[in-house]
Amino acid sequence: MSGISRDAAERLRQAGLVWRPETGDRFSVLTEPLAEEVFTVSDMVVERHDHPTGTILGFNGTTEWALDSVRIEDALWLPREDQLRELLGPAFRSLARSTTGWYQVLVEVPGRHEQVFDSENPADAYAEALLTLVHAATD
Repeated sequence: MSGISRDAAERLRQAGLVWRPETGDRFSVLTEPLAEEVFTVSDMVVERHDHPTGTILGFNGTTEWALDSVRIEDALWLPREDQLRELLGPAFRSLARSTTGWYQVLVEVPGRHEQVFDSENPADAYAEALLTLVHAATD
């Protein structure tokens, strides 16, 4: 299974999803030529450094790109399925596979009803559900 699409991750960011980097988190750099690369926060390669001026992601031992660090504002978090499911909280009901092979996430949209979100990629189905919850909370 693949991770979340860049498009879904960007829409979550625009909707206000805040990232507090932790070991194991995946991200990409927003600028070229590294925009298509996926990095993982690790105590050995990429570390989070909190400073009074903001959080930066430090690259240790990456001679390929001679990249020392990137500001968190210049990185795009690519949340995993488990992280998205946790963000859905008690609204999450289930993840199932449809007869067509797509993944379906069922959530309870507060004040509305249960709603299903379909995608070929389970992380994108979770992201669509989360975006709907965010929009429902701000309407």
